[in-house]
Amino acid sequence: MCAHYETVTKPERLKDVFKVAMPHGAVADVWPSYAGLFIRHPKEAQDGEGMAQWREAMTGSFGLVPHWAKDTSLAKRTYNARSETVATKPSYRDAWRLGRRCIIPAEAIYEPDWRSGRAVPTRIARADGRPMGIAGIWTGWRAPDGTVLRSMSMLTVNADDHPLMRNFHRPEDEKRMVVILEEADFDAWLDPNRGAPVSMLGCFDAGGLMSGV
Repeated sequence: MCAHYETVTKPERLKDVFKVAMPHGAVADVWPSYAGLFIRHPKEAQDGEGMAQWREAMTGSFGLVPHWAKDTSLAKRTYNARSETVATKPSYRDAWRLGRRCIIPAEAIYEPDWRSGRAVPTRIARADGRPMGIAGIWTGWRAPDGTVLRSMSMLTVNADDHPLMRNFHRPEDEKRMVVILEEADFDAWLDPNRGAPVSMLGCFDAGGLMSGV
């Protein structure tokens, strides 16, 4: 699971790795219901030098708010979606069925290390210094006043046997980790016309990650 992450705040890094322009409104330190960045496949091609033609970055709530929700409070419980049940859980299944997949840019994620007997917040980042592209789903929710809130959730997979991620969360809990995409897979993940890309839903190599307090 991941309830806390650092988004990408430098426009040049967002453009270099994800080929999108920086939108307004995201905060740097993101917790459930906070505004973070996500990248989706737009309905129309986007113009801009050095930008990917079929990607756009938007700001949305960290925590999916499905169209049927009465208010936005659900976001504090829907920030992670289990890849094993994303197609069937009521909060996520419509976004998954409609191919509303997204990429959530992150400089790092935080997880609690319990090996000392207490939770120690630990920063986890890519070892090569590049931002993570975390697989997610997104949707829109219409408020009573007619405004539309966009929101997203990170996809997770089992990490009980992962050399790094098995060290986090309480000893008795199942170990989970977010799905970190390879950069070469970004467009395939975002393509709504592609069938469910379940082959991409796996653990990122432990050698490609580093952690520290």
